[in-house]
Amino acid sequence: MEQSTLGRRGLGLRGVDHNLVSPGYVLFAHLTSPGIVRLISTAGHEVHRWNLPYRPGRHARILPNGNLAYNGVHPDGPDLFPMFAKYRGGMMMEVDPQGKVVRCHEDPLAHHDQNQLGNGEIIYTTLEAVTPEQAASIPGGIPDSEAPDGNIYADCIKHVDGEGKLLWSWKAIEHLDPAKFPLHPHYAREHYPLINSVSILSDGNILASLRSVSGVIIISRETKDVIWHLDSTVVSQQHFASELSPSGDILIFDNGTFRYRESATYSRVIQVSRATKQITWQYKDPNPMTFFSAFMGGAQRLANGNTFITEAAFGRMFEVTPDGKMVWEYVNEDFADYSKLEGAEAAQSMFDYPSNAVFRAYKYTPEEIPWLKLPN
Repeated sequence: MEQSTLGRRGLGLRGVDHNLVSPGYVLFAHLTSPGIVRLISTAGHEVHRWNLPYRPGRHARILPNGNLAYNGVHPDGPDLFPMFAKYRGGMMMEVDPQGKVVRCHEDPLAHHDQNQLGNGEIIYTTLEAVTPEQAASIPGGIPDSEAPDGNIYADCIKHVDGEGKLLWSWKAIEHLDPAKFPLHPHYAREHYPLINSVSILSDGNILASLRSVSGVIIISRETKDVIWHLDSTVVSQQHFASELSPSGDILIFDNGTFRYRESATYSRVIQVSRATKQITWQYKDPNPMTFFSAFMGGAQRLANGNTFITEAAFGRMFEVTPDGKMVWEYVNEDFADYSKLEGAEAAQSMFDYPSNAVFRAYKYTPEEIPWLKLPN
């Protein structure tokens, strides 16, 4: 009998509504692969593959010029604490369709979102140790759960140009009020506040998702102050906050662990008005607890109004219409564990199982991949 629960439930393409699905291709990087990025059609067929020299440091995207933006794991990244070995990155590569590296920016302390802007510039998250005095100012978290070296590592955001020159930076420990942004009591104190997505808004300010404090913020690029804050009464361990055009609303994958005033865990995707902070649209499964990723995840609004969703921990990618009807579903059929991968030096028992996890997938129209030539 098949021993994998996901295997028994079914892998690969699970269903498609050809009348309602948006045309295009899905791009994803399997986290426990040695560096494989796959592009698949809505029919579930692989149409292109990159084999890259570093295991995925979270996700890959296709840039406006058709090249691949890939976040690989830096081969010389430090062993700061066990989870850092899992979610670090640091090799921010732009790669052409044939796999040739066009440019690469390196930062061994980078992690999670390394957002390449398409013009050679990158805005990304990295970290540094804080002073003992700064560490004492951060409330919450599990007592005595600092990193093995005794430090708390706090996030920084960096914006660099195509040559690696620093254009702008921001440090959480200098610009977040710890009283407003305490660590969740069940979260380790090793990493504060764990920024898992960062992007530049249409007005030039910075949007960031802070997982370990359950918050989404907007940072003034000019003053570096937090000028907008969605707190833990709305979001819960969320990922991938992104701006929708033209409304300016914020789309968020809301994971749902430790959700405010709810005991049942389930994930959802929410659209939040920037003006009112009210939820203007949401998707959750009709049986809510059957859609859940305790960590990672993504949501992308497509041109036809559908929403493409990554249920990351289970390698599940699907598309829903504005009224919540599912029109496409695919489950990554490749499984591996971290123990055999270079740079996974701290793969502990919690990671030591075959996984098909995908941090965040994206969907692209055929026009966005002009180089893709399919057989007749």
